[in-house]
Amino acid sequence: MTLPIAYLAPTDWYRAYLICPEQVEIEGLESFEKQTCRNRCIIGSTNAESTKYKEITLTVPVKKVEHKQYTRDMEISYQTRWQHQHWISLVSAYKHTPFFDYYAEFFKPWYEKETKFLWDLNTGLHEVICSLLANQRPATPDSTQTAALTAYRPNRYKPTSDWRNEELNRYFGDGKSVLDLLFEYGPSTIERIKTNF
Repeated sequence: MTLPIAYLAPTDWYRAYLICPEQVEIEGLESFEKQTCRNRCIIGSTNAESTKYKEITLTVPVKKVEHKQYTRDMEISYQTRWQHQHWISLVSAYKHTPFFDYYAEFFKPWYEKETKFLWDLNTGLHEVICSLLANQRPATPDSTQTAALTAYRPNRYKPTSDWRNEELNRYFGDGKSVLDLLFEYGPSTIERIKTNF
């Protein structure tokens, strides 16, 4: 199975991934398309005063390119303080959930340093999520891990899919990030993903 890379991927993306992770190939040689799960995610937030649920869309800005570019080669733009905005949104949305205090330390380093490629950011966050789903302590990013992630970027291979916006919606549902479940249910998240909550 081939899946597109995703930023804090949707729950349905992880449902597909967890069927057989060893056989999943994450696509890096597709043409990058903006406004998809490749560089955006949707998180849920409950307003403490009204208890009204709302969705927040977080988008990682990428550098403009003049021609089509592979997803794995897209560079992140730091012209805005998007990392600070994303982290504040995550804290605001999840600070009252049962597992946020336990897991936040593993995500925060990714919002404190600049990662050059979108592929490396998404892969690093994916590794954190997978470790937490497996109830293991993930590593925090340091220079050694960053070098390993850069080396992990895929070599050239023939793309096996070309995910389009409508396909992403069809396969990955409403696109809500797996963080909604992870911070709420902690170690039991993986069972909830596999059994459709």
